[in-house]
Order: sequence, then C-alpha cells, then structure tokens
Amino acid sequence: MSDTPTPPIALPRPWIGWRLLAMVYDLWPALALWLLLSAAFTAAFTFLGHHDAHENIAPLSGLQLALWAACWLVTGLYAVISWRNGGQTLGMRPWRLRVRAMDGGRASTRALWVRFGVATVSLLAGGFGFWWAWVDRERLTWHDRASGTRVVREAKRESRSD
Repeated sequence: MSDTPTPPIALPRPWIGWRLLAMVYDLWPALALWLLLSAAFTAAFTFLGHHDAHENIAPLSGLQLALWAACWLVTGLYAVISWRNGGQTLGMRPWRLRVRAMDGGRASTRALWVRFGVATVSLLAGGFGFWWAWVDRERLTWHDRASGTRVVREAKRESRSD
C-alpha cells in the first residue's frame, strides 16, 4: 500500500441556478402554449352552448380539469420534443445546458417523459427534488435519478474572427 494520499474526487456541479434561470426562460413559450389551449377550450365552452360573455368555465369542473391536464401535457410535449431533438429547450440554450443519458448519449423518449413527470412532482413539492442535487453524492436531482439522465453544461465555443 502506498502512503500517498488519494486526491479528493471533484464532484460534478448541480447547476441549480442555471436550471432555475432556464425554467424561468421556458415559462414564456409554455405560457404561449397555455394561452392557445385556453382559447381553444373557451371556444369549445362557447360551442357547448355557453354564450353569455360573463360566464366562465366553472372551477373544478370537468372542462377546467381537462384544461389543466392539457396544459401539463402540452408543456411535457414541448420539453420532451426539445430534449429529444438536441437535448435543450429554448431556456437551456443561453446557459449551454443539455440533457443527456448517464452514458453521455441521447436519452430515450421514455426516459424524458419520466424526467418530466418526476420534475413536476419535484416542483409541486416546493422544488425539493431540485434542491436535492446539493446533497446528492453525484449532484443529481430526483428527476435525473428517476430517468437515468443528467444535465451537463457545455464549454463555450471559441469565437471565430474572420
């Protein structure tokens, strides 16, 4: 056995701040999709015979619950399609974040849906699943662990001067 001390292993960074910034940025395209869905649901509500301009979709009605489910689903489609085609949502691009499988390759569609679902639970739990990355031995969030994916931050590209 050697008496030389083993150097400490550098842990990967959890990128919590960058992830939060990306989520704030991604709120805008998601909000646009939600507004389009709301317009479609309002048109359907009117088509169903509710022509009074002062009448809204009743809280906790089947139609309102369907609207919430549709908003969640369209947000998931936005995220999964973005992650599947390039590994980034619009919000991840400015901060050079990318979703990858644990082996560094492209994640499967199933893994990305698991990632989105567990991230939803994490947000509903006050973001606890995101904060978990600060104490996790590999700096992974709940949705990283559950889906077998991770977020990596890419190095800056060299600028070309022509």
